[in-house]
Amino acid sequence: MSERLNFRKNNELRKINIIKDYTKHALGSVLVEFGDTRVLVTASVEEGKPRWMDKTDPRGWVTAEYSLLPSATHTRCQRERNKISGRTQEIQRLIGRSLRSCVNLEKVGDRTITIDADVLQADGGTRCASICGGFIAMNIAFEKLIQQGLLTENPIIEPIAAVSVGLIDGEVKLDLDYSEDSTAQVDSNVVMTKSSKIIEFQTTAEGAPFDKSQLDEIYNFANDAIQKIISLY
Repeated sequence: MSERLNFRKNNELRKINIIKDYTKHALGSVLVEFGDTRVLVTASVEEGKPRWMDKTDPRGWVTAEYSLLPSATHTRCQRERNKISGRTQEIQRLIGRSLRSCVNLEKVGDRTITIDADVLQADGGTRCASICGGFIAMNIAFEKLIQQGLLTENPIIEPIAAVSVGLIDGEVKLDLDYSEDSTAQVDSNVVMTKSSKIIEFQTTAEGAPFDKSQLDEIYNFANDAIQKIISLY
């Protein structure tokens, strides 16, 4: 078994830190830290739904925006002011799909919940940290709407979380940092519910194909880790 940074075991998460109500003005906010990856996530609530939704549709809506801040990586990246990259679009859609899957949208009412995930520092797993932070920020926002008398109950069906897993030199490893992610032969991002239902299981061989026993190990690592992450909420 190869040695990992900070002497982590292959099935061991990085140190996770969660600071709720991190900002003042957003209805829900949280700073999530997975090792050296830090993401500020906020949840804003607006009355009304997107224009494309039918006015007779009883559902509310949950959407997401994701941004990698210029100094989040080793080399400064440009702000995506006018046109966002394909990578950013894909991550935003992943966050939005994941969060909508755990919410009864009819109970949200005629409202739009916008999750903003801003990566302050990137060291692998930013999309997974954004999903975890998005869930926490959204839950905080819903609880405040209940306190304000604008909701009668929390629309969340059950908690969700996300984690990365990879295959490196023939070994399955959990919660990859950047140095591991950049050399992984198989890259996986898994989103699951507290009851172990799968929301997303994005798994791609970057080189040689992999077998089912390794896929099963990826699933088992992810499922165990996601239950641990949810317990920290």
